[in-house]
Amino acid sequence: MPYLVAPAIPAGALAATGQPTLPVAAEALLRPWLLTDAEAVREAFRDPAIQRWHLRRADSVAEARGWIEAWQSEWRSETGAHWAFVDAESGGLLGRVALKSFALTDGTAEIAYWTVPSARGRGLCPRAVTVLAQWALYERGFHRIDLEHAMANHASCRVAAKAGFEAEGIRRRAWLHADGRHDVHLHARVRQD
Repeated sequence: MPYLVAPAIPAGALAATGQPTLPVAAEALLRPWLLTDAEAVREAFRDPAIQRWHLRRADSVAEARGWIEAWQSEWRSETGAHWAFVDAESGGLLGRVALKSFALTDGTAEIAYWTVPSARGRGLCPRAVTVLAQWALYERGFHRIDLEHAMANHASCRVAAKAGFEAEGIRRRAWLHADGRHDVHLHARVRQD
């Protein structure tokens, strides 16, 4: 069945290019994940704050490697794009920033992120989220980027606001975490912002 509109992002447009490395600031960058990052991912998921806001934990390096392989395959299949957020000098892992749930016809995606404890409170995560949103909206042709977080995750809400994501509403009892159901705060950036 043919579409009545041209896709915002033609199929194959992302996969045809290599996933870029994006500078965040002098001290940090977003780069594609490497299988050698698996130990750092496993270590990051030992952090109680990361565990609180996620549904899974990484019990082994092999499991974390499997996650990285899945993240890498999403670029090739044009369903998502995941970056390691790293220190520009040491290469040490600061976190993860990702675009998920691509809808190329509509030009929409969701952004997600986490940081390791040593990266928090330094203003780096909002900068990384801003860089990725600007790349998606102005260089790759996305029209809208959604950002959701549990209402109780105040740090994530601060990141969203600092990165220019407008608050749009609340999805009641939408997410299940280990401590029960959470209301979810929806933010978004659109190209015209």
